[in-house]
Amino acid sequence: MPENTFEEIIIKYVEMNIAHPFMEGNGRTMRIWLDMLLKTKLKKVVNWQFVDKIFYLQAMERSPVNDLEIRTLLSANLTDEINNREIIFKGIEQSYYYEGYEKNDE
Repeated sequence: MPENTFEEIIIKYVEMNIAHPFMEGNGRTMRIWLDMLLKTKLKKVVNWQFVDKIFYLQAMERSPVNDLEIRTLLSANLTDEINNREIIFKGIEQSYYYEGYEKNDE
């Protein structure tokens, strides 16, 4: 799958989330993987501190049918501060927060 634009990366993110076979830890792993892909390809990362947990989970649940909602939510929270350690570590910390509430570790 191509991964050269934000839209292509989100399509890949949704497909990988659907395909993952494990229940524990994949949501967290997928969010870190997404940030690494965005950082490498677009020089951006998601500032997860500002992504509402409920909206994110709902958007991910609906994303296999239509990824517009997750694309909109994540694009609104992109930052080019890719070397800001606080954003990176807060993002990982926030992933643990999401994990505890995720149905099937989306």
